Amino acid sequence: MAARDVDAEIADLSQTLASIENVLEPEKMRERITDLEAHAAAPDLWDDVEQAQQVTSQLSYLQAELRKLTELRQRIEDLPVMVELGRDEGDADAMAEVEREIDDLRRVISDLEIRTLLSGEYDEREAVVTIRSGAGGVDAADFAEMLLRMYLRWAERHGYKTEVLDTSYAEEAGLKSATFEVKAPFAYGTLSVEAGTHRLVRISPFDNQGRRQTSFAAVEVIPLIETTDHVDIPEADIRIDVFRSSGPGGQSVNTTDSAVRITHLPTGLVVSMQNEKSQIQNRAAAMRVLQSRLLLLQREQEQAQKKEMAGDVKASWGDQMRSYVVHPYQMVKDLRTEHEVGNPQAVFDGQIDDFLEAGIRWRKQQEQAEAQ
Repeated sequence: MAARDVDAEIADLSQTLASIENVLEPEKMRERITDLEAHAAAPDLWDDVEQAQQVTSQLSYLQAELRKLTELRQRIEDLPVMVELGRDEGDADAMAEVEREIDDLRRVISDLEIRTLLSGEYDEREAVVTIRSGAGGVDAADFAEMLLRMYLRWAERHGYKTEVLDTSYAEEAGLKSATFEVKAPFAYGTLSVEAGTHRLVRISPFDNQGRRQTSFAAVEVIPLIETTDHVDIPEADIRIDVFRSSGPGGQSVNTTDSAVRITHLPTGLVVSMQNEKSQIQNRAAAMRVLQSRLLLLQREQEQAQKKEMAGDVKASWGDQMRSYVVHPYQMVKDLRTEHEVGNPQAVFDGQIDDFLEAGIRWRKQQEQAEAQ
């Protein structure tokens, strides 16, 4: 095995981190942190609980990001000293430690580099994810529930807070639909590459003849609305229905009609919420999600119009963006990026970072190709 050129590798790591620093701008992060610290110190901060949570959450996130950048730069600057000491003393163990440090730095910097690709208008927002079962009957409903667990486990692995806003249970098993929030910076930019149709192939656990079944589920990802966004919804444009919340199998779990369904009449968009305790809370949550969907719809229409004017209208996503095959072989494959793994169970357990990274890089390539 040829000896590694650690000097060249260190120089490459330093250059890559410098490119990341140019995008993330540590100095501006410091200025923003100072501003947020002033807001956090205000005596009336918690008069508005929601605003206070946003301030403290963003402050904590930026402090962690700046600390990460600072520590990475220091680790890279320490490497030449470690190399010099190892060479002067002819210490093979020290040089092996340098190589391990280089490998770890390359992994961490590669993960951080993905952040620089999230430059869309709403990429830094929190995300609202809706999963709906499609063709495939009870297997599709079960698949929708598997996907919900997959995303919640992914968020748990990263320490991201989540809140399930609405669940509509299927009659026999699984879910007709579910909506949840991922409360983390850049959650929308990261998870938006999951939007599309997911396909599962397996031996159906619900078929007493043990036949293979193909089922589908749709994933929708939208950015969470913020107070600075302006999405006016006239009262005449919506219809609000109130109904009784239900649990698995259609069992009534509330004695009052607290669940809310809002229909936006001009677009036909429908949002249901039932997981909050009161009708008022469910209505507020439903309106927030409806505003988020209208905001994204407005953006998509603007982009489609621009593409049409340019004479080149192309769909970014196919009907099937990922296949999960459990039988007759084991494989999960993204049909856009060609990324695949041979362990579906690990994927369903939330190990989807490689798919997310591949999807983000693929999307950036598509955007660059369209811009040329």
